[in-house]
Amino acid sequence: MLKNSERFITAFNRIDKALDSELNQSRGIGFSKAVRILAKYNAVVNRYKEDLLEYAELRNAIVHNRMDTIHVIAEPHDSVVAHMEKIEQAITEPKRVIPMFSKEVYSFASKDTLSDLLDVIYREGYSKFPVYNHDVFIGLVTESGITKWLAEHKQTSISEVTIEEIIPYQKESNYQFVAKTTTVYQVVDLFKEHISKGNRLDALLISETGEKQEPLLGIITAWDIMGIE
Repeated sequence: MLKNSERFITAFNRIDKALDSELNQSRGIGFSKAVRILAKYNAVVNRYKEDLLEYAELRNAIVHNRMDTIHVIAEPHDSVVAHMEKIEQAITEPKRVIPMFSKEVYSFASKDTLSDLLDVIYREGYSKFPVYNHDVFIGLVTESGITKWLAEHKQTSISEVTIEEIIPYQKESNYQFVAKTTTVYQVVDLFKEHISKGNRLDALLISETGEKQEPLLGIITAWDIMGIE
C-alpha cells in the first residue's frame, strides 16, 4: 500500500508534467513560477493557485529533506493527499461543459407567438429561450424581457404577439456562446467576470466551437453552476 507521501508526490509530478506541457515544455521554469504564469489564463490552475503554491513547499520538504532512503521528514495528512489528488484530476482531466451540461434546448422561431412560449414556461419551468430567424440566432428571451414587455402592453392580447416583438425589451449582451470543450471553471469565471463589469449574463449557450450559427448542444445559467467546487 502506498504511503501518503508517495501518493502526494505521484499527484504532484502529474500536475508538474501537465503544467510543463501547457507551457510547451518550458524546462527549468520551476513549478511555482509555472503555476503563477498559468493562473493568469487557465481557470483550473487559477482556482487552485494558492493550494498549489503551498503544496510545492510541502513537496520540497518531502523530496529534498529526506533523512534517508526509507524515511521522509514529512508525511502528508490524509485530507491533504485527497485534496492534492482532486486538484490533479481537475487539471489533467478537467470537467467540460459537454457532457456536463448537455441537454435539449428549447428554442423558438422569431414568428412564434408569445403564447406558445408561455405554454412552455408553464409546462417545463424553463425561463430562457434562444430565438432564431430561420437559422440565424437573433437573441435570448428571458423572463425579464417578457415582464418588461407585459408592463408596457398591459392592455394587449398576447394571442397574436410574436416573440420577435419581445427581443427589443431584452438587455443587450445577456448571453455568450462557448465551445463544448470549455471547462466548468472557465464558465464560473465568465459569469463572475460579467458581474464584475455590471453586465450579468442570463445564460451561456454551448455549441461545437462556440459559434452562434452552430446547433445548440446545451445551455448554462447561473443557477446551474451554484455549488461547483
